[in-house]
Parts: sequence; C-alpha cells; structure tokens
Amino acid sequence: QVQLVESGGGLVQAGGSARLSCAASERIFNIDAIHWYRPAPGEQRDFVAEIASGGSTSYADSVKGRFAISRDNVKNTVYLQMNSLNPEDTAVYYCIAITTGASYWGQGTQVPVSS
Repeated sequence: QVQLVESGGGLVQAGGSARLSCAASERIFNIDAIHWYRPAPGEQRDFVAEIASGGSTSYADSVKGRFAISRDNVKNTVYLQMNSLNPEDTAVYYCIAITTGASYWGQGTQVPVSS
C-alpha cells in the first residue's frame, strides 16, 4: 500500500504562485503514475496533471502553461508548481498514486485563491 502526504497549500492571492508536494512512502519510479486532482463543482474530481514513471507529463487544458508537475526520485516526492493562480483554481488538491490494480489517495491540501 502506498501512502501519500500532500503539503504546500494555503491562502494565495490571485496572480500568485504555490508549490504543492506529494511525498510517497515508496520509490516513486515503482509507481506507474502520479496524478494531481481537484474536485470540481458537481463532479467527483477534476484531473489537473500527471507524471508517469517514464517521466512523461500531461495537463488539463485549464492549467496548461501555468502549472508544472515534476518529481524528485531521491526524495520520492512529486511537485505541482502552480503559477498565475486565479480564484477558479481554489480547491482541495489531491495526489493519487496509480499502480497496477490499485490507486491510492493522499489526504489533500487546500489552496484558496483570493481575488
């Protein structure tokens, strides 16, 4: 079982930046992919970004050019750098580890963006 701990949330002013961290309990290169999600109104979750074990990344259209996902294999940590934040980015952000046959969620970290 993979345990994930997110951190880095907190109040941000519109136009500002934040960096979220997702620390994993095991080597992240053994994990197929790590995603960041945020719940959207009326939906269970809203995909934000992904980094696969091979290093490839993908992003939701709404965050392309503003957010960047990266990882540190030594620290077993995935990061989400968020720039040019706007109030529509306000959410609890979750990281999810995708493995064969199972997925594991962190507890989430809240990012309120004030206008």
